[in-house]
Amino acid sequence: MPRSVNHVASRNRRKKILSLTRGYVGARKNVWTVAKNTWEKGLTYAFRDRKAKKRNFRALWIQRINAGARLHGMSYSKLMGALHKAGIEINRKVLADLAANHPEAFAAIVEKAKNA
Repeated sequence: MPRSVNHVASRNRRKKILSLTRGYVGARKNVWTVAKNTWEKGLTYAFRDRKAKKRNFRALWIQRINAGARLHGMSYSKLMGALHKAGIEINRKVLADLAANHPEAFAAIVEKAKNA
């Protein structure tokens, strides 16, 4: 009796991975084992870098807030401490956007924190 193998399913599985590696260079796009390894490695990079992206943006926001705070004679840490003490709950993302794009609103927040 001949051995039964499901060629349809295995071919479709390979085609799916090879279509996901379209655009890669060299053997990474058309050699099954290389393409599969490259695709799997890409998934680990994607998982890792979704976490790293959050860290990078937080660092960027802190730099922008610090630059804005120094224009008003405060350091980042002094400003954040004053905001906490004043009970102003505003996150770093919004604060960085205000520092970069709306300096008058940022100045008002800094003054309110200084006076409290």
